[in-house]
Amino acid sequence: MPIVAMTREMGALSNEVAAGLAQELSVPVVHHEIIDVLADKMRVRKSHVVRLLDGHANLLERMSADKTSMAIYTVAEIFTLATRGAGVILRGWGAVHVLRAVPHAVCVRICAPLELRKRRLMQRLKTDREDLIEKEIQASDEAQTAINRRNFHVDWTDATHYDLVLNTERVTVKQCIEEIVRLVRSADFAETQASRQVLADLAMQAQVKAALRVDPATRGLPVMVSAQKGQVTLSGIVPHAEERSYVERLVVKVVGGATEVINSLGAEAELRVRRIV
Repeated sequence: MPIVAMTREMGALSNEVAAGLAQELSVPVVHHEIIDVLADKMRVRKSHVVRLLDGHANLLERMSADKTSMAIYTVAEIFTLATRGAGVILRGWGAVHVLRAVPHAVCVRICAPLELRKRRLMQRLKTDREDLIEKEIQASDEAQTAINRRNFHVDWTDATHYDLVLNTERVTVKQCIEEIVRLVRSADFAETQASRQVLADLAMQAQVKAALRVDPATRGLPVMVSAQKGQVTLSGIVPHAEERSYVERLVVKVVGGATEVINSLGAEAELRVRRIV
């Protein structure tokens, strides 16, 4: 199950690389589909989500956006897509940082110098307004910088966050595809039982966090979630027994693939193990 996470930089040709890669690996490309999920869970319009991501949101939209919820739901949806079907190519959304811990996921940055990106977009849009094009690119890059720092505490331009960095000023789209496919099919990125377990645990952890955030009764509770080999552990100080029981029941309901839920919530670190048949 090939999983490729890619950056999305205006004018860098990542869209063309993703399209060719999808054809070569016979897997879908996902980008805009996540918008519907975020808009639904955050109860906002899709256009609001798009403007936040592209750096075009106005002051009111930026101030009213629940950025913590957006980050939690985005991570959960990325893992949902990564564990569904026979593989996927994910563009943008910080997917390279979300999936970095998955051994068989290939994380790629497709980049190009600013001047070349501007020329490409001017040609594509049939315009000579270089100033407007540069403004659009800068707004998009600045939005990505802010989102990646806030959600993942990283500088997304740092090459050490990627398995492969390809500059389309020097490397053609065809060559980019060939290099990524070579890495996907290499022994170093082979899918194994251990790598599948890592992906499953991270997906389960993200699913639980999203469920707790969606539910009005639990969204404000300081619950920490971890998952290992199908076992979900809940920790944090939740003093009321009713709340602890409610959190546990909610988690049991949403994680059908868990082997057990360890509930260590509470001021006295009460430990209860709920086995799931």
